[in-house]
Amino acid sequence: QVQLVESGGGLVQPGGSLRLSCVASGSIHYINAMGWYRQAPGKQRDLVATIGTGNDTNYADFVKGRFTVSRDSAKNTVHLQMNSLEPEDTAVYYCYADLMEDYGELGVTDDYWGQGTQVTVSS
Repeated sequence: QVQLVESGGGLVQPGGSLRLSCVASGSIHYINAMGWYRQAPGKQRDLVATIGTGNDTNYADFVKGRFTVSRDSAKNTVHLQMNSLEPEDTAVYYCYADLMEDYGELGVTDDYWGQGTQVTVSS
């Protein structure tokens, strides 16, 4: 099986920074893309940022210029550097991976999710 584990969440003041990390482990053959989604209470889960195999990135408009997503493919790890945090960024942040498991069907990937890590921005 595959497991995604997030870390780095916590409580920060407006304008502060946090760095989230996510490590994928298990029977992984290939990771196509990794990234982050977030979900605030009573709201849907929204894309924050993703990064592909060529380090091509995709950001939601509400984090452009403030957040940076990066990955270490050799370690099956993705990071999210969050700067200039605002109260509106408060949410549970979920790690996401589009990957192919060992012994899976050739060329077929599936979506996997971490358990989430809480980010709270408040004074």
